[in-house]
Amino acid sequence: MAPNGSEADDLRAGRRKAARYVVPVTVVGVAAATIGLVPALAASGDPDLPKISAQQLIEKIAQSDVQHLSGTVKVSTDLGLPNLGGLESGLASGAARDGDGSSADPASKLPELASGTHTLRVASDGEDRQKVSLIESAAEYSLIHNGKDVWGYDSKSNEVFHSTAGDSAGKHRDEAPATPKNFADEALKSVDDTTSVKVDGTAQVAGRDAYRLVIEPKHASGTTVGVISIAVDAKTGLPLKFTLTPASGGAAVLDAGFTRISFAKPAASTFDFTPPKGAKITEGKDADKAARKDAGKDSGRKTGPGRPFHEPGTQEKGLAENGPKVLGKGWNSIAVFDTGTKGGVPSSAGKGDLSGFLDSLGDQVSGSFGKGTVFSTRLVNALITDNGKVYVGAVTKDTLVKAANAGK
Repeated sequence: MAPNGSEADDLRAGRRKAARYVVPVTVVGVAAATIGLVPALAASGDPDLPKISAQQLIEKIAQSDVQHLSGTVKVSTDLGLPNLGGLESGLASGAARDGDGSSADPASKLPELASGTHTLRVASDGEDRQKVSLIESAAEYSLIHNGKDVWGYDSKSNEVFHSTAGDSAGKHRDEAPATPKNFADEALKSVDDTTSVKVDGTAQVAGRDAYRLVIEPKHASGTTVGVISIAVDAKTGLPLKFTLTPASGGAAVLDAGFTRISFAKPAASTFDFTPPKGAKITEGKDADKAARKDAGKDSGRKTGPGRPFHEPGTQEKGLAENGPKVLGKGWNSIAVFDTGTKGGVPSSAGKGDLSGFLDSLGDQVSGSFGKGTVFSTRLVNALITDNGKVYVGAVTKDTLVKAANAGK
């Protein structure tokens, strides 16, 4: 039996609230996981390459200037998230639709990368033309940057998301990892005096000779990061493959690498896009306004720096302007956000199935800071306190609680 009007409204409201709390945790896991990825390299025979030091290899990556490429990237993610049966994707797209957004908004696609194996087709022609396509069993999602235009297209729903490189929605093209280089850039930002870096042999990736750069924390206590390795193309310096193994061991948390690559210039038509007939088109600025309006209705007050997380397709102004405070150093660094909202995450003491569902995903903790909920993955953990603070890092749950006790 279909739900009546009141039940349907409650269902939509519940889905938006769940997306606000659950989906961002999975997104944080994907985004923060880019601090390191290590290659599970093909055992097809190690090439004989000239000797190179770790510093020289890092410089080779920094000096790499590949303007043209196309190929296929395979990404496998095992963050240890609970099996939600596709709910995480449904929550994101459902929240977008309820807020008059679009399933083609890149932010609504990010949660899909939080688990499982995915195939991406990528192409690049300089800084002004890039394309990333997420290949699914019976559909395809494409994100295209061509000059001033940024297009997202979801063939399954026949929806189009459009923004320009000059408006706030233009940030979306940076939210979907396109090639292993995206991950390598983030990994290398983490290299400091708390890090061990070395060249550990060679390998072949997608038919290319590569060096293997291995990065790992010198002191593993407190961090969830185990070993990071980057396969670097010997000729161009382009990172070709990455995988992250957590400190707890077991399967890789994240493995991303080219299975096919060409450095020929892609045809100009690769980046052409015309919205299909009958497609629903959402402009980026309109999506932001709709989501902010919808969030204002949910909270019963004006939108602003009061919500713990922003919904897909929006920019949380308060958090963006204030920025995170960073506690600790190196691999034990923890980002702290003050959301300004009291009450933390709805607990089992709340009403309805939503509270129990959210409660089942996190661990209740307490300390001198008060009470809170820790959401955990095999790599990234996040503590949301009842006084409105969020502690996030690639550190253990105990390390987060200690940081909250010290920071209060």
